[in-house]
Amino acid sequence: MNALAATSRNFKNAARLLGLDAKIEKSLLIPFREIKVECTIPKDDGTLVSYVGFRVQHDNARGPMKGGIRYHPEVDPDEVNALAQLMTWKTAVADIPYGGAKGGIGCTPRELSKSELERLTRVFTQKIHDLIGIHTDVPAPDMGTNAQTMAWILDEYSKFHGHSPAVVTGKPIDLGGSLGREAATGRGVVFGTEALLAEHGKSVKGLTFVIQGFGNVGSWAARLLHERGGKVIAVSDITGAVTNPNGLDIPALVKHKEDTGSLLNFSGGDMMNPTELLTKECDVLIPSALGGVLNRDNASSVRAKFIVEAANHPTDPEADEILSKKGVIILPDIYANAGGVTVSYFEWVQNIQGFMWEEEKVNNELQRYMTRAFHNIKNMCKTHDCNLRMGAFTLGVNRVARATLLRGWEA
Repeated sequence: MNALAATSRNFKNAARLLGLDAKIEKSLLIPFREIKVECTIPKDDGTLVSYVGFRVQHDNARGPMKGGIRYHPEVDPDEVNALAQLMTWKTAVADIPYGGAKGGIGCTPRELSKSELERLTRVFTQKIHDLIGIHTDVPAPDMGTNAQTMAWILDEYSKFHGHSPAVVTGKPIDLGGSLGREAATGRGVVFGTEALLAEHGKSVKGLTFVIQGFGNVGSWAARLLHERGGKVIAVSDITGAVTNPNGLDIPALVKHKEDTGSLLNFSGGDMMNPTELLTKECDVLIPSALGGVLNRDNASSVRAKFIVEAANHPTDPEADEILSKKGVIILPDIYANAGGVTVSYFEWVQNIQGFMWEEEKVNNELQRYMTRAFHNIKNMCKTHDCNLRMGAFTLGVNRVARATLLRGWEA
């Protein structure tokens, strides 16, 4: 099942639990605006090349739209649509005053030079600058983009609108980025995991963790779990997988990956088949790479007690049902990985105030938001007698529906 179908199905189930009127249900599903632009740039050798850029602005009932921009060869309208919709529910679950958006350019960033990427980013910004803005739509980094990409967007946007640091988040610190933003998604995953474990009378210390994906989110989650006494017994990324039943030395593994660009040949663990990682025995499995990795083919073999979805839609609905029947508890993506957008909100707030926070304040506020959201989800689970995913979806959808009705959606 593709991302859009899965997200729409979760939404419809939530709408049914909430008893939403069919008309408002339909209205909430349709994106506010979909943008598709042609981006033609000269390559370094002088030849012209064209790319397609997208921005889907899903909903703005609760505030400016918010969501990442990804540079990836598989940026298709369906996926961007699903991710924009997911952002609407995610910001509502985290209770930050935003709606959802998502965008991207269908390209392979590895094959472009830095100057080509800069030209592409600036052309894309020129095409959409009048459709984004501090109180309209605030982009952020995603797969294949980073703080430098945001700096280029900020610079290009500011040529048209004057200096506007709040138009994007995930910026370099020197241009108004927030302390703690880089680790935010991984840190939010850990705060969410702690809240979930506390509910079951457990804590991170002494439990075993398996992490799929060792990019920004996976590596920060691993570091912070390791610091808290958790045993990360296996990690994988695109280069391979490494395991150590006594717990990997995460700081050493992070350094090894920084030095070599790969998890291979790490002295503190044994290589394993990456496809076996998801079914490895552990207390907590954290998929933090791509979507759709847990499916009907492997779900029945999963041996984790808890799954924390650091990636977007890593569990497809068929796997969801299989895992539920097995009693595996899943902390859903729209809550588990909301740390990134929450600290993006803090960054935006700091930029608007022109007053920056200490990192300790950022992290403390993030913990407060993540913990509060978890308890709000649990309350919805009790009200509607449902699992955590439906608890999160009903919480998010209900907040957006209420805002929509209060604003007078029929006018």
